[in-house]
Amino acid sequence: MTAPAPELVVSKVRGWCPGALRPMQSGDGLIVRLRPRGHLTPAQLLAVAALAERHGNGLIDLTRRANIQMRGVKAEGLPALWAGLAELHLLDEAAEQEAVRNVLSSPLAGIDHSELLDPRPLVESLESALSHRSELWALPAKFCFVVDGGGALPLDEERADIRLLAVQNESRINLAVGLDGAEDVEWLGAAAPDLACAAALDLAARLVRLNLRAGIRMRDVPDPAKRQLQAGVARLTPLRSAPAFRAKQHPLGVIANCATPTVAFAAPFGRIDAVALRRLGQCAAEVGAREVRISPWRSLYVPVPDREAGLSMIAEALEGGLIVDPANPLLSIDACPGVAGCTSSQVDTRAAAKRLAPALGRMGIRTCHVSGCSKGCARSGPADLTLVGVGDCFGVLRYDTAQGKPLSFVRPASLPDLPEALNST
Repeated sequence: MTAPAPELVVSKVRGWCPGALRPMQSGDGLIVRLRPRGHLTPAQLLAVAALAERHGNGLIDLTRRANIQMRGVKAEGLPALWAGLAELHLLDEAAEQEAVRNVLSSPLAGIDHSELLDPRPLVESLESALSHRSELWALPAKFCFVVDGGGALPLDEERADIRLLAVQNESRINLAVGLDGAEDVEWLGAAAPDLACAAALDLAARLVRLNLRAGIRMRDVPDPAKRQLQAGVARLTPLRSAPAFRAKQHPLGVIANCATPTVAFAAPFGRIDAVALRRLGQCAAEVGAREVRISPWRSLYVPVPDREAGLSMIAEALEGGLIVDPANPLLSIDACPGVAGCTSSQVDTRAAAKRLAPALGRMGIRTCHVSGCSKGCARSGPADLTLVGVGDCFGVLRYDTAQGKPLSFVRPASLPDLPEALNST
């Protein structure tokens, strides 16, 4: 089943993500990414579906930064698309603003009974500062903040340059401030929420003023420079111990422990078409839902008026090909568009992922990454099993990223034999 080792070609990572005002060329046209501040109203959802059909190929991706992107957009359609997005209040004033407005929080923010605090006002404050403080526009384009209220959906596995986490400090709720390190989060201390938010922005501004190499992320900042960053930052109370890592909990279907009944469903590989998106928007409007929240896990969360409304949303999601069963093996796989949507790939990544999905359980594989090239756009961290396109073959890696060195190579036609081959090694 193994193939001869082809010549390895390292694909260049661009170091930036597309935006609405700064689209990215891909194999199926321009990618236009929207940053909708965590949610869309049903009316916005309907309008986005219409714009995706009118100006693109009707394919829409949910991203790992809780954004959505239209695919297959033609350059000549951009002015009309921008005008439509501006009417929906989904367009920043400048490309620099949208590029750095990367702030993640839980899709259950403000309605999760187990939260220590509602992170939404802090997210709004961070996004406002990133939009209006021009000195922060020089941050690396992928620089990311996480604001975690400490609720039922942990964000610990979402890598962030600066992390704010709600912690209990005797009778007070503070925010712990952490910097991304090479191996783990480096926790600096904790403070009252407003002060911690100010400290996070101060740290980001200090990184810009250090004028290190272009595009450097916090995890790559040398230790002497990190000490400079921390010196003189607003006073933080030392933590007695580092916050414990919380494993991923991303339930689907009806979500318990919410102040408002909420349902969730995931898009296979983050892909949803405009027809399904429009039907979701129509259903959300009909049942009285006020918003559809976007998560970093390529899934949608909908607070609804009652359980019946939630069941209607779930039925519509299933009709549209979305996933409601948390045991579905496709949820274990990150797969980029592959040859169908990227000029860097010669392999059909998603066909390979669907072929492998049923066998992952018996292989003991919890996480799988199928990448069309070594850029690894669909997943930055290591996976139990990684398949990376090398020419018209897949390189096979274990507990590694797409940038690693393949252990062996397999042709797409031989993928059905892969589980037995791995179990025999």
